[in-house]
Amino acid sequence: MAVADLTWIPAQRSPEHDVPARAAPAGDFPAPRRRVGLRVAWPAIAGYAALRAIGLLALAFFGTGPHRDLWAILGRYDAGWYAGIATRGYDLAIPLHPDGSLATTNLAFFPLYPGLIALLDPVLPGDAAAAGITLAWLAGLVAAWGLFAIGTHLHSRRAGVLLAALWAVVPHAMVESMGYTETLFTALCAWSLFAVLRRHWLTAGLLCALAGLTRPTGAALIAAVGLAALAAGLTRRDGWRPWAAGLIAPIGLFGYVVWVGHRLGRADGYFHVQKDAWKMSYDDGGYTLGTARTLLTGRVDLAYLMCALVLLAAIVLAVVLSANRRAWPLAVFSLVIVAMVFFGDGYFHAKGRLLIPAFPLLLPIATGLAGAHRRTMISVLTVLAVISAIYGVYLARFWTHSP
Repeated sequence: MAVADLTWIPAQRSPEHDVPARAAPAGDFPAPRRRVGLRVAWPAIAGYAALRAIGLLALAFFGTGPHRDLWAILGRYDAGWYAGIATRGYDLAIPLHPDGSLATTNLAFFPLYPGLIALLDPVLPGDAAAAGITLAWLAGLVAAWGLFAIGTHLHSRRAGVLLAALWAVVPHAMVESMGYTETLFTALCAWSLFAVLRRHWLTAGLLCALAGLTRPTGAALIAAVGLAALAAGLTRRDGWRPWAAGLIAPIGLFGYVVWVGHRLGRADGYFHVQKDAWKMSYDDGGYTLGTARTLLTGRVDLAYLMCALVLLAAIVLAVVLSANRRAWPLAVFSLVIVAMVFFGDGYFHAKGRLLIPAFPLLLPIATGLAGAHRRTMISVLTVLAVISAIYGVYLARFWTHSP
């Protein structure tokens, strides 16, 4: 499907699906219960798949080369680490270089994604890397469905479709097709936040716990679910369920951190892995600002420039999103992710990728486009799809580090 033929965007607004939600009191969530099942959500899912297919086709035609086919590109870097965990398990200790210094270890990678790969690998053709890529693709479709549900609930069906479409063409969207955790994590976060908006507290807490087993940025979802549950509990709404959700939400992330500490025989084991083996920590933002400053005065790599632009756009969109009181749990989630990325000391070239799960940042754009003419929507998506595809080819063919 060509971008110019995006007939899957709803053309007319129906009374049931496309009337924007009425304003709710501060601290409350919108009341409309619009349908978000597969029969309604298929345009968003199909549109997301079509736009990602465009990026993959560009990658297949222009990003491959001798000894570097499409599957090899989609299965390298972090994808290789996850496949290795699925087949060989976790390290018993942090490996050492010949000089005695700490080497990188797979203990930095959370277990849900490689665990699912291990379940899929025996029933799918190919190796564990292929199973990881397949899982990422399936999770991307589930994530697109979740984004549609949130956009529809907060605004309109058209906004839901556009939210999923925009997420398919962010600059680092190539990662959504790789054997990475971004799609699985985003799917869990989207449906957990949707459950919060619907006040389905136990579902929100359980999905949050699973997200915490997927990525360390699960801390952002824990903050959003926890604060929403606390607000509901203090106002004595929904009985005991918000309190239970608040207790369940952090179990996954904290459980893995405790497990790594036990495996290494030190309480700060996970943070030791991050800081001393992977050289990742947090500062006062000096690393991010200093690196961004060098882009103005020295040699500029496209990957660094793109990450700087994406981070700047994320900060602006986070401010805009924060003004929407009906979506404040989504704003909390996004703000924490943006803060974790901004204050992260190291791996500047990965900051754009780390912002992929912060999908609520796209909500102001989706709602703005929802009221535009169809030609405007198609033009915007076409431009973004081209930029995303070209940048994906650059990351695959010319960039020598992880995306």
